[in-house]
Amino acid sequence: MRDMKTDFSDWLIVSDVDGTLNTKLRMLPERNLKAITHFVEDLGGNFTLASGRNISSLRKHYERLPIKSTPAVILNGAGIYDYEHEKMLSFHSIDERGIDIVRRVNERFPLIQIEICTDREIFILNPGVFSGAMSLADGIPHQSFRKFEDVPKSNWGKVIFMGLPPMVSRMVKYLNSIDYSGVTYMSSSVASYEMLLEGTNKGTAVLEIADMLGIPHEHTGAIGDYFNDYDMIKSVGVPAVCGQAPQAMKDAATFVACHCNHGAVADFLEYIENNCQ
Repeated sequence: MRDMKTDFSDWLIVSDVDGTLNTKLRMLPERNLKAITHFVEDLGGNFTLASGRNISSLRKHYERLPIKSTPAVILNGAGIYDYEHEKMLSFHSIDERGIDIVRRVNERFPLIQIEICTDREIFILNPGVFSGAMSLADGIPHQSFRKFEDVPKSNWGKVIFMGLPPMVSRMVKYLNSIDYSGVTYMSSSVASYEMLLEGTNKGTAVLEIADMLGIPHEHTGAIGDYFNDYDMIKSVGVPAVCGQAPQAMKDAATFVACHCNHGAVADFLEYIENNCQ
């Protein structure tokens, strides 16, 4: 019988937030909190969060965990933020090519609602029923605009296009038909589609944090629940998904945890402790 590893200081585990760390009702299961506390405080492991949220909306989820010394991934990889020292360690802004794509989408699909996420606030173009919900729920600073020309054009970390699924589907076909060099796209739901700077995703950001901490890439693990987590789980040494994840996500994972409502992160940390030496 092999000895159990008790020092995980050379490991970094990263979790998505909504639908992974939290339940579908955006609550943190007590089981997850206990498992994270054990992994960090008893085993010396490094744990953090990777989310599409910005600094302010991720803060409450981050600060209730015992992980203040490990930077977090914001805006699906556009930024890496150090909450302990209140410092942005890395930020990749969408350039003029991406800004022009937003202009073209706005002209061609005027009913598409567009959220432009900076590190600190959100600009909402064509506000409607799809946009602004998370901004209001989390108290994120935001501004609404009716004209593209009025939107500030700097420090765009992530853009979210939102609308009825058939309309989003038509927009995606259009985006795939035009030159999209300089940006990368990802689906976050049937009613939303995201754009970041080319080469930017949760996976590259997680490995950047690992390098900051001196952790080998094979000692990284991540868990998510949807396709905006796909690059992250494909990048790490030990990929995991929640039980409710699409089959294509499960096919890319080494470990499939339980449904997020039942403590998927705890499942994954137990797997790491018992199987990764």
